[in-house]
Amino acid sequence: MEVSVVMPCLNEAETVGACVKNAVRALDHAGLDGEVVVADNGSSDGSRRIAANAGARIVEVRAKGYGAALMGGIEAARGTFVIMGDADASYDFGQITEFLQKLRDGYDLVMGNRFRGGIQRGAMPFLHRYFGNPMLTFLGRFLFRSRQCGDFHCGLRAFRRDAVQRLNLRTTGMEFATEMVVKSSLHGLRITEIPTTLSPDGRTHPPHLHTWRDGWRHLRFMLLYSPTWLFLVPGVALILAGSILGGWLLTGRQVFGGVAFDVHTLLYCGVAVIVGFQAVVFHLFSKVFAINEGLLPEDHATSRLSRIFNLEIGLLLGCLFFAGGIGATVYAVRFWGSRSFGRLDPREVMRLVIPAAVLIMLGCQTVFSSFFLSILSLKRK
Repeated sequence: MEVSVVMPCLNEAETVGACVKNAVRALDHAGLDGEVVVADNGSSDGSRRIAANAGARIVEVRAKGYGAALMGGIEAARGTFVIMGDADASYDFGQITEFLQKLRDGYDLVMGNRFRGGIQRGAMPFLHRYFGNPMLTFLGRFLFRSRQCGDFHCGLRAFRRDAVQRLNLRTTGMEFATEMVVKSSLHGLRITEIPTTLSPDGRTHPPHLHTWRDGWRHLRFMLLYSPTWLFLVPGVALILAGSILGGWLLTGRQVFGGVAFDVHTLLYCGVAVIVGFQAVVFHLFSKVFAINEGLLPEDHATSRLSRIFNLEIGLLLGCLFFAGGIGATVYAVRFWGSRSFGRLDPREVMRLVIPAAVLIMLGCQTVFSSFFLSILSLKRK
């Protein structure tokens, strides 16, 4: 069988019949060897019976959620190619042949783009159209270099079934739509898009999509799958800012633009270095874990770093940090001794104590992090 049309369904009795008939008619008109699969997610309004009478094969998916329903439908599909679309009458399944042609041309994922094809009046809430979808799509294109996709959340798309199954998609909610595009980009699948239209859905009950909850789930997924921007970039920025400004303040009180900066600012510089270091370490943790669990593909930079930065190197580096901190502490105590262990000016002694404390904490963190990173790197049988 060449093509399967998969529709997730949860109480779509008002529209699922028309959607199935639309898809069946498109398949017949194009002379395609295909099927329509309705992945029902526990409907109680007769949707299954209506869809079956319209010509669909029903697959019951017990696990709840938009993504879970689609994964169940994709798994049960018999076609080489899968056309995925919602069962709410908002998409035109008559475009099946356009999507299929792109797949035959060698693309692995063909996305619909509602912003290029046209969004009818009342088909998409104002907030989704002018803020939510554009913002999340921009972030997705930026974070994952998905330049070929201009509408991350279009519900009408097509793909090679075997290619998408190799991605090991896992999310069960609305963020499934984002996961498919993100992982396709990370794994180097060939992606393209075609203009699609979006019509107002034909249901009288509220949509299953919840603006803020599901928007956050999409954003959260993209951040979790981009540890470089979530951890590494902010961490390096904090380390550089804290180190440069802190080094400037170690020489003494500084005045810039009429504002005086002293040991109080130096303390916050030390905090910035420590927090930045933790963020960089979290980047390593998350990358190693995600690669070992199959969430992210292997990358040369992480593999090379794992070979260079082993447990022994980490322990040595941590000991050097710690020794530097102890040395600075001893120097501070000797400085105190030169004053007969009497009262000290905080502006003098804190310029010694703050760097010493930072180095001691960095040393301890490096040692503990090296052990934990080694645990994460253990291969499972």
